[in-house]
Amino acid sequence: MRLNPDEIEFIARKIVKTLVAEGKLEVDSQARVIEAVGRVITDELMVEDRLNEEVREVLIQHASEMQRSNITYTEMFKMVKRKLAKEKGIVL
Repeated sequence: MRLNPDEIEFIARKIVKTLVAEGKLEVDSQARVIEAVGRVITDELMVEDRLNEEVREVLIQHASEMQRSNITYTEMFKMVKRKLAKEKGIVL
């Protein structure tokens, strides 16, 4: 995950405070809503982390084929990640 817990909390707090200030959201407990938004952000970031791990596993299984095809790990990683994301309906 690219964001640490403090950064996620900051973003969640900013989202909730902005929506409340603009009258787009009414809450009984800002702390509870901030925590829930933080969980959603964390869950979404973890989706990409799990996808990256799956891509790594696929590439390990096909390492010998990659060597023969003269394609770099980075290029293959990007290709496999795009393919798996599309198959799983993940928006990157």
